[in-house]
Amino acid sequence: MSSNEYDVVVLGGGTGGYVAAIRASQLGLKVAVVEKDRLGGTCLHRGCIPSKALLRSAEVYHTINNGEEFGVEATGIQFNFSKAQQRKQKIVEQLHQGVQYLMDKGKIAVFYGEGRIMGPSIFSPQAGAVAVTTETGESEILAPKYLLIATGSRPRLLSGLEIDGEYVLTSDEALQLDQLPNSILIIGGGAIGIEWASLLSDLGVAVELIETAERILPLEDEAISDEMTRLLTARGIKIHTVAKAEANTLTKENGRVSIVVEKNGQQHRLEADKLLVSIGRQANIENIGLDNTEVKIENGVIRVNDQYQTDEQHIYAIGDVIGGLQLAHVAAHEGIYAIEHLAGVADRLLIDPLRAPKVTYSRPQVASIGLTEQQARQQGFEIKIGTFPFRAIGKALIDGQADGFVKLIANARTDDVLGAHMIGPSVSELISEAALARLLDATPWELGKTIHPHPALSEIIGEAALAVDGKAIHT
Repeated sequence: MSSNEYDVVVLGGGTGGYVAAIRASQLGLKVAVVEKDRLGGTCLHRGCIPSKALLRSAEVYHTINNGEEFGVEATGIQFNFSKAQQRKQKIVEQLHQGVQYLMDKGKIAVFYGEGRIMGPSIFSPQAGAVAVTTETGESEILAPKYLLIATGSRPRLLSGLEIDGEYVLTSDEALQLDQLPNSILIIGGGAIGIEWASLLSDLGVAVELIETAERILPLEDEAISDEMTRLLTARGIKIHTVAKAEANTLTKENGRVSIVVEKNGQQHRLEADKLLVSIGRQANIENIGLDNTEVKIENGVIRVNDQYQTDEQHIYAIGDVIGGLQLAHVAAHEGIYAIEHLAGVADRLLIDPLRAPKVTYSRPQVASIGLTEQQARQQGFEIKIGTFPFRAIGKALIDGQADGFVKLIANARTDDVLGAHMIGPSVSELISEAALARLLDATPWELGKTIHPHPALSEIIGEAALAVDGKAIHT
């Protein structure tokens, strides 16, 4: 095998791509990663990590401002946004160095530049060669036996609304702000929009949220959406649902931005210092040479089978570029499975999106897995539900975070857990117990019999499980 021949070439060094490369290296495969920017991709540099670092800073600021409840009296509290940004970047750089170390440890070749799939070559007649063009214009040809596309996604734009980085932003630009605005309009009430609304509100920014659906967090259980609406509204965040921002009405005047929003047949002009567009993400499928392959695109994403093979069986695709749950942890597991499949060692446990947890890292946090109540009923399940509030959990009161609840949905006939929905403190950690329950087809009885420490937030899982059959203790 020559220096530029590889068992696997991974196009994209984000979470899904670099994890897949590590797994390939573990299996003894010669592997290369092509990355046009920085290893770690969107999650590390423009998504999960930096946004959660800022959310943590906002959470600490909120806690200190409310310290009197804990007997901590402080005056002259100020938020230094520049230092929060510096801390965020330090975390990103530390993790970036960690990914680079893992590439070196696994003897994984990394090519920096834009990768484009070419037609079949003499060395890779099945997967097709990959041309890598660097910033200096130099080109290198890689010849893989297998190709894994993991090019990720970017913020979806609102047609007719230009992102200028000053007045109109996506989450990418928002993460690079050098100072906080006094006010902001956020278009999109999904996970990203809610996180930014929560973060900025905690830092004293006046927030107004615009969502086209009937409720914010429209993919979550309706009870979760209702509770989040109540809590955000109580914090002074203005929420407009069933509302549509008219892109062609955007104006920028006197350091302010405004836009007309249509709601219930009436038009209202909203105004703020900044406008953040957070309406989801779209796959990066352009300019990577798909036109030189038989790979098919459906609804803006690459079509794959259950093993993440495209219509060309030696070309695989994973992560945001194939749609589905556009989550870093899902992409990582898809990458591992794809590599194990092409290496002939994959198990038969296919990745089920209903076993993948989703989290919104707002205050309070939201986490869910499996079917919502509405989905379970629509699919014809006879269900039973257990709900338990955090206000009845001692540790939640101790922590001063007693808003929210846990809701478990079970199949009334088989007793299997169909879904778990949580809003409250640290539910990003608590959801893992529900994820294990889904994997093992556990029942509420088994969760209820699990001994949880006291006092601990995790007690709410046992209580909600007991509540499914009307046996909760502390209610």
